Amino acid sequence: MGSEYKILIMGASYGSLLGTKLALAGHAVHLICLPAEADLINKEGAIVRMPVKGRDGLVEVNSKKLPGKMSAGGTAGVNPSDYHLVALAMQEPQYRSPGVRELLAAVAKAKVPCMSIMNMPPLTYLKRIPGIDADALRSCYTDASVWDVFDPKLVTLCSPDPQAFRPPEEKVNVLQVRLPTNFKSARFDSETHTAILRRLESDIEAARFDGIELPVKLKVHESVFVPLAKWAMLLAGNYRCVQRDGMRPIKDAVHSDQLGGEAVRVPGREREGPRAFRKVRERGTLAPDPVLRGAGSGERRGQHRAHRPPGADHRGAEGHALACGRSDRRAGRRLAGEEPEEGGLKRP
Repeated sequence: MGSEYKILIMGASYGSLLGTKLALAGHAVHLICLPAEADLINKEGAIVRMPVKGRDGLVEVNSKKLPGKMSAGGTAGVNPSDYHLVALAMQEPQYRSPGVRELLAAVAKAKVPCMSIMNMPPLTYLKRIPGIDADALRSCYTDASVWDVFDPKLVTLCSPDPQAFRPPEEKVNVLQVRLPTNFKSARFDSETHTAILRRLESDIEAARFDGIELPVKLKVHESVFVPLAKWAMLLAGNYRCVQRDGMRPIKDAVHSDQLGGEAVRVPGREREGPRAFRKVRERGTLAPDPVLRGAGSGERRGQHRAHRPPGADHRGAEGHALACGRSDRRAGRRLAGEEPEEGGLKRP
């Protein structure tokens, strides 16, 4: 490993998974989060538990025991120019919040390269995708104006494939991984910024925790379409949990109409998905059908979780959150040149 990178991660829930992997690889990470989260992380460390192939139970990783340094704090007093890379790990509606909005604008002004691990890609990233009219998608965002100050060349997307949750009985600095797949990132426009990602990819690959090779790697791809691989999985499973009269279990969403779900993702089926997904199929790698069916049945994440939708947006809808990310509207209808369907998650 060479000299360390300094990485700012906006969001400490899902962001602590990426942050822990980076700290294990010897890099310095600072998490932006709420005061209670920051206090616990600074005092006790960020704790990530994950399954490892060939081992019983979960392996627990505490950031305090890693070669890289992890710290946490609020939005005040942060200078984005001090960092080599910024990772966006909050849910899309949070970027309009006071403090977060101003920090996001400062990141754009400082021209620090940004890698998003959001389900809802930054509107700026969509401008990098050939054939997409990003301006036509503004209504799908809680506040699209927060992305107007960004240069598309400085924004990339990383597919948030690993599934993780905060156990409700644990402190807020604990994250449990239930599906330890890889983060898949598109390259940046420039070779210089892409070299940062490739170095992080290499360092994470080489890192070991007490001699154990941990899952959840960072994979960097040339194609801007690869990080969109999860879109179809969201529509085929997660967003079909949302019904007019409430939420239904992920297992029911996946297994009640497998042909309907696979038609979104598999070419040649009777009810072919929208044009946007055909483009992704041609240029990227979609999640295989058994992965979605296994997740829906509880095989990969525990039977006690199978009754709940896996995505944060859908847990938010179930808990009557005021705003939830609208990947369903964007991916399923707008990119297909169609109007969004009525019903589903509502904006305030």
